[in-house]
Amino acid sequence: MRSLTRSEVRDVDRRAIEEFGLPGIVLMENAGRNAAAVLHAAAGRSGSVAPVVVACGPGNNGGDGFVIARHLENLGHDVRLLVACDPAGYRGDAAINCRVAERSGSAIHLLAAADPAAWRLRLTGAAWIVDALLGTGTTGAARGPIAAAIEAIDAVRADGARVFAVDLPSGLDCDTGRPLGPCVEADVTATFVARKLGFDEPGADRYTGAVHVVDIGVPRSLLESLGLT
Repeated sequence: MRSLTRSEVRDVDRRAIEEFGLPGIVLMENAGRNAAAVLHAAAGRSGSVAPVVVACGPGNNGGDGFVIARHLENLGHDVRLLVACDPAGYRGDAAINCRVAERSGSAIHLLAAADPAAWRLRLTGAAWIVDALLGTGTTGAARGPIAAAIEAIDAVRADGARVFAVDLPSGLDCDTGRPLGPCVEADVTATFVARKLGFDEPGADRYTGAVHVVDIGVPRSLLESLGLT
């Protein structure tokens, strides 16, 4: 299976929605549920469910984080959600899953400030941190609350927490595999549909950790047309 560039990632989603009629909310649900299963398997090796903090940024990567949190709660994990933006800014599928989390009574904390100490305080005590801050479309260095969150995640990881990246570690360039600025160092990355081009570059594994390719329900005929089977 070949790896995907940033533009190809967008094209897979677009074609699945426009040509095959798959609603984006279904793709997000599949992505989040299957990513949660990967984390649950990794966390469950110790024989117990782990406390998990899910850090959500703006956009669909944050939406994936809400889905992951819901499924981890259903699997018995103690889950907290940290949101690095104003929830009113979510749109489309991400907004739907944010509302589901709110109405489900999930523990949601807003940290839309560039304060690494505040982030570190909320992250401390987690066995696993889910990095759902930035996605494959990111092209510039993280700033503000996202940069603060990344700094805190890396600090808490150094103290013993493990980090689970959603699609790719926040701050890593999808195509080059190099940090754009502050960058999460993950122990495990659950990436959607296929590996990303940058993952194959020397040194990228320092940031991705072990990479698991996660199915999101894209039709096989579309995957075959892209050389992904």
